[in-house]
Amino acid sequence: MEWTDLYPALDPVNFPMLWALSPYGDAVFNERQVPLLLAELDRLPEAYGGIWVDQVRELCTVVQGGTHRYLWFVGD
Repeated sequence: MEWTDLYPALDPVNFPMLWALSPYGDAVFNERQVPLLLAELDRLPEAYGGIWVDQVRELCTVVQGGTHRYLWFVGD
């Protein structure tokens, strides 16, 4: 995903999963966290959107399709 300065401005109370993302560090979501991430994507303001949202949704589907699967965001 292409990083923008908008992401750090997300409210950590309303978007704790997305707020955890950083361009410099890794973030890992397990099968119990993926539904929370998907819910945040549903209410993400349009200015934050882009093709990456659909790509993350597809990856979430992969995680939900089996056991012991994780969604990793790898930073710099």
